[in-house]
Amino acid sequence: MQLPIYQKNELNVATPPATATDQGAEVGKPRGQYAVVSLGCPKNLVDTEQMLGRLDADGYRMVDSVDGADFVVVNTCAFIDSARDESMEAIDEMLALKRDGKLRNVVVTGCLAERQQGKLLEDRPEIDALVGVFGRNDIVSVVDDLYSGLEEQRTVFKPAAVNPLSDAMRSAVTPRHFAYLKISEGCDRLCTFCAIPKMRGKHFSKPIEQIVDEAKRLGDSGVREIVVVAQDTTYYGMDRYGKPRLNDLLQQLDQIESVDWIRLMYFYPMYIDDALIDTIASANRIVPYIDMPLQHASDSMLKRMSRKTTRKLQTEIVHKLRDRIDSLVMRTTMITGFPGETEDDFKELLDFVDESQFENLGVFTYSIEEDTPAARLPNRVDPEVAIRRRDELMALQQSIAFEWNASRVGGTEEVLIDAPMPEQEGVFIGRTRNEAPDVDGLVYVSQVNEDAPVEVGQIRPCEIVASQGYDLAAAAVE
Repeated sequence: MQLPIYQKNELNVATPPATATDQGAEVGKPRGQYAVVSLGCPKNLVDTEQMLGRLDADGYRMVDSVDGADFVVVNTCAFIDSARDESMEAIDEMLALKRDGKLRNVVVTGCLAERQQGKLLEDRPEIDALVGVFGRNDIVSVVDDLYSGLEEQRTVFKPAAVNPLSDAMRSAVTPRHFAYLKISEGCDRLCTFCAIPKMRGKHFSKPIEQIVDEAKRLGDSGVREIVVVAQDTTYYGMDRYGKPRLNDLLQQLDQIESVDWIRLMYFYPMYIDDALIDTIASANRIVPYIDMPLQHASDSMLKRMSRKTTRKLQTEIVHKLRDRIDSLVMRTTMITGFPGETEDDFKELLDFVDESQFENLGVFTYSIEEDTPAARLPNRVDPEVAIRRRDELMALQQSIAFEWNASRVGGTEEVLIDAPMPEQEGVFIGRTRNEAPDVDGLVYVSQVNEDAPVEVGQIRPCEIVASQGYDLAAAAVE
């Protein structure tokens, strides 16, 4: 539900990579030029890159502004109210440009298209085409039809594929040195607050060999950090192999010499066994960072959310991970204001966060999702109460995060350089192993010695010289 950290202009339009070429058309004579607006989570971003890869291969060319585009692809998110609002605003902004004659076509794809389908087209008939989540590979035929003036078929909605869609044909819009690697699609969890299974279907895993091949392709293309994503990472392989196989997959990924860092996101607090922990702890390339969205800590809330866990089990797994993985950094997310949440429930959540000392934590207020069990639950929490609780929890987390960052001052850490600092020569923006792209803090790196220049894509040892809230200031070490 957050924008990825690729470069954006004022319209959140993705900037094409500097290495992009016109594959499939004579250089300088593209079939057409397009812009893309990619919203939502990293899984959605991978879908965006897949569509762009197919368009590029068919001779279309991506540009960095709608001013030079013939059409725009808006890949939407529909996870919560704020994400839907952001998607609607982006669509309306593009439609306004179409009315002004600045765009020929507007194609809407992704989760909002999947969830609303015909209703979205009824409300906004100026949309030229709607493509659902599993229709993404038909993007070229959709655009070709628009260019040919064929508008009879304006929607492409398909059921979840029997076999996972390949993500090999990608045109990256992230910086060249990091990429997301999606290992499965859909989700079998039936958390009462979540509509993702309705949009993304049931969980299905890619074969291990397919994922390893995609990872090798990324490494060979210059990617130094791979971020492993799924709706439910620890459930990987259950559908295909009859048991979780994340441990086996990680062991093979860890052998890819062209990749430096492998980061793990979206762990569910089940299926984390000793073998998986040992693999992470002893790996050469898997960084000691785990994202595990827990959502709450009160047993009554966890039961109403249908999380299939308890505070005791969550506490045990957090302690076990920290005890056995050196220098482990953890990220989680929580929800306040879920139906029936009492002050006692919220105090339990505060106690759990204080006890667990998560280095990174995000908080959302509960968003009513149509057609989910939670939407029918009684005892709704007043939105102002939910916001107050969110702010109180974030105040606690702020003190934890700020204290942790302050403790890092004076040490030396490796920093992956993501981008130059705009309008500040000799200053760069990066991240250590402890920060995931987009969601965590940043490290501002100063180049100290011109004879040892800092460059985007480097993994550079840096001395941490100051903490600035969630962010750090550092000096590059030769």
